[in-house]
Amino acid sequence: MSPTPQEDRIENALRHRPHPPLRPPVLTGGDIGYLVVELEVGRMLLATRTDGALVLSAYAPDEATVDAQLERIARRVSPRVLRGGRGPDRVRAQLEEYLAGRRHDFDLPVDPVLATEFQRTVLTRLGGRVGYGSTTSYGRLAAGIGRPRAARAVGTALGANPLCIVLPCHRVVGASGALSGYAGGTVAKRLLLDLEGSGTRG
Repeated sequence: MSPTPQEDRIENALRHRPHPPLRPPVLTGGDIGYLVVELEVGRMLLATRTDGALVLSAYAPDEATVDAQLERIARRVSPRVLRGGRGPDRVRAQLEEYLAGRRHDFDLPVDPVLATEFQRTVLTRLGGRVGYGSTTSYGRLAAGIGRPRAARAVGTALGANPLCIVLPCHRVVGASGALSGYAGGTVAKRLLLDLEGSGTRG
């Protein structure tokens, strides 16, 4: 049976109806964007929520470390982890400004979702009391959180800091001034402390 004139008109209208432009998918709250960047202090993995909150700023010297960290994020935060995004770009820009000596503080929301409760206690005390160009010891930091005998535990917590540089665990040194225990290694820790020292003097 042949289509009626009305059916012809409907089919013709549908055939010539303009299609909406294709748009990239919009990520929602739990999703994570990440970048792996080469900085003066080393190779780092930066990951943020789509609202811009930083969840990871960690040294990642090789692909095995990157994979392990992304798997950690997928387990603890969201399995929807995608490369790129404005959040990680903003973090990279601020880190580059900091390493160039043009920034002393970070203007970034952070979400320590990957930190343990003890790490959060330590990092909160550190961020509130040890500013740019200053250092403290593991023992003094332990005493500051009411755990004077927990210097070793404080060192372990800082060694696994998921928000390196932005939450400045590099400002904590041994009682003798030793630079051990930093996730980025002794060379990176010395570079950061020298940078902040020169920035303070300048």
